[in-house]
Amino acid sequence: MPNVPAADASTPLVDARVVQAAFFDLDNTMVRGASLFYFARGLAARGFFSRREVQRFARRALHYAVRGENLGHLVEIRDLALAFVAGHETATIRRIGEDVYEEHVESKVRAGTQELARRHLAAGAPVWLVTAAPVEMAEVIARRLGLTGALGTVAESVAGVYTGKLVGEPLHGQAKADAVRALAASAGFDLTRCAAYSDSANDLPLLSLVGSPVVVNPDRTLRRHAAAHGWPVHEFRQWRHAVRWSARAGAVGVGTLAVVSLLRRR
Repeated sequence: MPNVPAADASTPLVDARVVQAAFFDLDNTMVRGASLFYFARGLAARGFFSRREVQRFARRALHYAVRGENLGHLVEIRDLALAFVAGHETATIRRIGEDVYEEHVESKVRAGTQELARRHLAAGAPVWLVTAAPVEMAEVIARRLGLTGALGTVAESVAGVYTGKLVGEPLHGQAKADAVRALAASAGFDLTRCAAYSDSANDLPLLSLVGSPVVVNPDRTLRRHAAAHGWPVHEFRQWRHAVRWSARAGAVGVGTLAVVSLLRRR
């Protein structure tokens, strides 16, 4: 199987001049790690969770750092977050999202991916974040990065207060592709002239939907798929250049520090 060469942001793998719109995954593509976990940390630091829930979040974050995205874990964290924001005002949670960006997310933005998005914007193409993370968090990140907008998982609210339920389904897998298709239809984008960027094989429905799929920091399955289909790959993770087990040891160390940090906050 041929190798797909890794590239940095200076390599023009997609001609931004002919792209009508670009869609970027968030977690491990635009930012390191899972934004949902950062959001949960922000809620935990403000007393939304008990010590036991904080430990649970930390264990899930460690698993994510070592093994990557696990839909079951993300659903578990999402359901916990929904339960604990129920009854709170949407304005309060949005303010927390602003704080979480400054406390946890800003330093995790990948400069290489941000530069790719900037080039599309400079060419006049709208750039959207598309993520399974809460839309409130996604909108904050998109605005702070100067992007056009964000699509994310929507929590139901009535009269400005969260009910603890979802509107529709999580924006994951095929649902993410369907949301982009609906956005393209309403905005008049020709998807064959659009680009999408992601790290995860879970986003193959989205990547296969557009004319210019681009792989960023791919998991093993997506890397193989990209090689087989000749898709361009950007690799911005420095740990990819280290020994595999050393990288995993580092991830365990980071996860352990996250557990300690979370417990100290509580």
